[in-house]
Amino acid sequence: MHPILFRIPLPSMPLKLWWALAAVAAIAAIYAILGLRKSDRGTAGIALVIGVGAGVAGYVFRETKYEAANLPIYSYGVMLGLSLVVGWYLTLTLAERDGLPKETMANCYVITAVAAILGSRILYVVTNPDEFKQASDFFALRRGGLVAYGGFLGGYLGSWLYLRAHKIRLMPWADVAVPSLASGLLITRIGCYLFGCDFGKRLPETAPGALKKLGTFPHWAQGTLDGSEGAPAFARHLDIVGKHTPAGEELMKMGHSYPVHPTQIYESVVGLALLALLLWQRKHQRFRGQIFFLFAFGYGYLRFLIETLRDDSERGEFGPMMGEHWLIAGALLVMSVAFVFGVSLGITNPKIRNASRVLAFLPPIVAFVMLRPASFGKQQAVQLSTSQWIGLLSAVVCAYFYARFWETARKSPKLAMGLASLGDIKATQDDLAPRRKQRDAEDDEDDDDGDGDADASDADASDAPKAKKPAKKKGLVRKKKSDEGTSASADDDASDAEPSSTTKSSSGDDGDDTKKDEPAETA
Repeated sequence: MHPILFRIPLPSMPLKLWWALAAVAAIAAIYAILGLRKSDRGTAGIALVIGVGAGVAGYVFRETKYEAANLPIYSYGVMLGLSLVVGWYLTLTLAERDGLPKETMANCYVITAVAAILGSRILYVVTNPDEFKQASDFFALRRGGLVAYGGFLGGYLGSWLYLRAHKIRLMPWADVAVPSLASGLLITRIGCYLFGCDFGKRLPETAPGALKKLGTFPHWAQGTLDGSEGAPAFARHLDIVGKHTPAGEELMKMGHSYPVHPTQIYESVVGLALLALLLWQRKHQRFRGQIFFLFAFGYGYLRFLIETLRDDSERGEFGPMMGEHWLIAGALLVMSVAFVFGVSLGITNPKIRNASRVLAFLPPIVAFVMLRPASFGKQQAVQLSTSQWIGLLSAVVCAYFYARFWETARKSPKLAMGLASLGDIKATQDDLAPRRKQRDAEDDEDDDDGDGDADASDADASDAPKAKKPAKKKGLVRKKKSDEGTSASADDDASDAEPSSTTKSSSGDDGDDTKKDEPAETA
């Protein structure tokens, strides 16, 4: 594992940051012009904002330059770029299958990706302000420094703003976009592993040898990365024991960190599992937003568990200080309840659903037992990390909306799987209401005309309106008999029989009378 995959030779002249920002502004201007030509004001407006922002940043950082013999290509940056490419094809393929406009979705993906990177960087800066000495440090993305939940929140906000401008429902897009988030976790966490960030706590001596080998991070060569003695795990352990202590000297001789939980690999496996789950769930989808809520709940729950094993100091912690066994177990209990009343509704098999609801309470019980100290005086007080708070809140909120949307799907399956929003459907119904009233009025006039003819032909029958339809059929019977040469007396007999037949029909034997007269109508 190494933070730099390869290096690109550079010319002797310095490279200035404003060149790249000017290129971004030029590309954004092209997008804005194309959007105006196609009357796509939403795309044009967003591109204009990005272009102006890049232009202002270029002016602010006009003196910032990069001068070196080569340009290092960092492993995390490569994996981030690869995840965006894979996500592009995955998202647009699923969007096309769901009948979403491909060009609009392609533009939305670009906006979402930019907003996600920006959001993940902002959240990292907020949680680690001491790492940024100057404004240009904000753009040093090749060395990492992104928070996944910041990316999710930023991407969600960017998608919402773009789709709102185009009057497109958010949930259908969210359903096709979240599989790319799962694939992004799978790929970018490999980049984290190669870089060495987001590492876990020290493994116990009884841990398997293969796991220890995966969780051992090296001491980099001098100058590999400015200001670092080695991989983040190695640097943290060296800082804890002290560089000039016997333990520190022993660590330097070892040339690597103590074995830790490879939490990057754990989260990469979570991404793979969620990707498989989401693609499978699409085959059994009941409402728009189901895939999105399932991902948000599943990742929130699993990320919360992984965070309990993390040991990097960049996570950021806040909230009340409580005993670890109470805080962790209590949070897991809240998410278990959310699962029971929300996401578990998606399990259609009653036996499996009930079993999963019972098993949902096992993790908080296990956490309480494992984390409970031997005595009250030895309990360890902890705080939840930023990602744990976001994971907890997002899991509860998504479980709530999952239950609401599920109820809508139960009452109206077609409406729940429609691409139009409830507001659009109501607006359409309001627009059609005058036409519907006019058509009903015309139908009423036609019915009135038909009733008059029936009364004229059946003057002897003075019964309630229920007798009108049978009366017409009797007229058809008389016509049939007349055409076959039936005598006038037979006509009179049929006419005399009508009142009794009509009375029978009005008393509830409509079905028999209609069935008896069907051959006459066909003839």
